[in-house]
Amino acid sequence: MRERAAVGVVRMGTPGGRAVVAAATLGSGMALLDGTVVNVALKTIGEDLDASLAELQWVANGYLLSLASLILLGGSLGDRFGRRRVFVWGTVGFAAASVLCGLAPNPEVLIAARLLQGVGGALLTPGSLAMIQGAFVKDDRAAAIGAWSGLGSIAAAIGPFVGGALVEHASWRWIFWINLPLAVVTVVIAQRSVPETRDPNAATHLDLGGAVLAAVALGATSYALIQWGGPLAPWAGVIAVVTAVLFLVVEKRVREPMLRLDIFRDRTFSASNAMTFLVYGALGAVLFFLTLQLQTVGGYDALAAGLASLPVTICMLLLAARGGRLATRIGPRVPMTFGPLVMAAGTLLMLGVDADVNYWRDVLPGITVFGLGLALMVAPLTATVLAAAPDEHAGIASGVNNAVARAGSLLAVAALPVLVGLGGEEYADPVAFDAAYRSAMVASAALLTAGGLVSWFAIGNRVLGERGVELPRSTGEV
Repeated sequence: MRERAAVGVVRMGTPGGRAVVAAATLGSGMALLDGTVVNVALKTIGEDLDASLAELQWVANGYLLSLASLILLGGSLGDRFGRRRVFVWGTVGFAAASVLCGLAPNPEVLIAARLLQGVGGALLTPGSLAMIQGAFVKDDRAAAIGAWSGLGSIAAAIGPFVGGALVEHASWRWIFWINLPLAVVTVVIAQRSVPETRDPNAATHLDLGGAVLAAVALGATSYALIQWGGPLAPWAGVIAVVTAVLFLVVEKRVREPMLRLDIFRDRTFSASNAMTFLVYGALGAVLFFLTLQLQTVGGYDALAAGLASLPVTICMLLLAARGGRLATRIGPRVPMTFGPLVMAAGTLLMLGVDADVNYWRDVLPGITVFGLGLALMVAPLTATVLAAAPDEHAGIASGVNNAVARAGSLLAVAALPVLVGLGGEEYADPVAFDAAYRSAMVASAALLTAGGLVSWFAIGNRVLGERGVELPRSTGEV
């Protein structure tokens, strides 16, 4: 007999409320922390494991691949079997995969463990917010989500510092092993204090076929881009196209699809996700290339390279909520247009990062402008995606946008090194990487500009408050 789910029974300010927020924050913060520290460690990992650039791309992308492919399925599992239960499964799986990452003797094992980490992340990431949504009484949900997102921002803020410090003073392996004690605390709190909730109307059929096809399509696309010029790359491209088409066919015909295709009939929803794909692709590429440029060409150690992007997080902490309030007053088109354009300007300002880099002159102005644009854009984008979907599809809409953002970063990091002529061991060659860096930053600025133009021409300017959508007080994830 299935256990009875408790829905909407927890209040803010109570021990139970604090426990739910703590468990959700620790779990999602663990996944977020891991995402921010890996880029800082890539150069050191490459040297220690004798990894090629393609292998380092897979280290960064393996997690994103399985996360983007399975996050919608993870949300469905939580709705059906219990949000807390699936969240705990994901946390345990993420921790176990993290231990494997830290023990990896070669790049192949590390890549496989990163793929497993993404599976755990796909279970715990949607579950963290769903636990809050289901456990708290309706009047306290907005405050609980605000606390969750604000505390999550702290994980983003300390990520580069923690990662850089561990790489510099201990070992890159500790950026993964640190997840184990965090996971233990998270599971204990969740099991003891978080009530179980589920959706009584959840799908009774799990779309495993759709999940497999999505994973194969994204994986084959990434392989074709990363291994471009190799003998198997064309075949991977063919597999990517075939499985992508089959995915659309399956999602259209299956009784309870992982992805409801009719949600894309709304022009604003489709345009918002197209803009998300472009902007988050550029975001992933900028942070990937900047971190390696500072270490390979600029001579920064891991800690200094990690701290270099801290202004982005500070801008998000201080200004993301203001961007949301601006969109509430004037509509989303202006912030969703000018946010990416400001990010593009910041990207171009960082073209001067070279062997003689001066942080205050070459990095700080550009990375700060980049962060200002991101803070202007993120909250309006989230609210617009949710406002464009019917209320009963809000969870799907959020999951789709999350998956699109991860897929954008995944494919940009896979494609750009090939497009700028970087491959093999050249990521460790200052001369070769320096030339590729400039081309990559210009390409990223072009993606950001395209995202701004999509917003200007395709996003309606309806004031978001008209649909009663509450904009987040802050955002814990970028």
